Amino acid sequence: MAYDKFNILKSTCVPLPIENIDTDQIIPARFLKATERKGFGENLFRDWRYNMDDSPKKDFVLNNEKFKGQILVGGKNFGSGSSREHAAWAIYDYGFRCVISSFFADIFRNNCLNIGVLPVQLSTEFLDKIFKAVYNDPKIELIVNLTEQKVLIPKLKLSEFFDINSYKKENMLNGYDDIDYLMNIKEDILEFSKNTPL
Repeated sequence: MAYDKFNILKSTCVPLPIENIDTDQIIPARFLKATERKGFGENLFRDWRYNMDDSPKKDFVLNNEKFKGQILVGGKNFGSGSSREHAAWAIYDYGFRCVISSFFADIFRNNCLNIGVLPVQLSTEFLDKIFKAVYNDPKIELIVNLTEQKVLIPKLKLSEFFDINSYKKENMLNGYDDIDYLMNIKEDILEFSKNTPL
């Protein structure tokens, strides 16, 4: 399933400076019955967003009108716990295209990359600068430049480089999942097969 190409994202941010956010907090297990990637966004952080009577919790950031955008900025060790793909699906379905943290659980990171959400790991120091900047000015914009592998805070003239697997980077730039990638090189595979003895 192809997704939107990711090259340069310029957006405001939603700050969630909580460490060790696990996949059960991102999308509780009771919402995992669906097999399609649709509809999970409404239950993103469900137990943190809503009271038992389904009324919004006023103190949770996703219910705060001040904070909007396609970038979620989380605390250290984001996406730990079970390997459920639905956590990445919920983040994508809600509208986030990038999650920034100082550390990601490996399986969660890969699940995000497989569906078009860019997980960007930055230093703790730069993450703290982002949180400070966003709380001082909720309308401040970040630029996530995948081609150059940089996160910039233009208003403060700050930036930091991030690492990404080259294969996953190429897929994100082209909007490919693994199947799309294989289909794109189908002719090369067929040519190789034709010229390679069994």
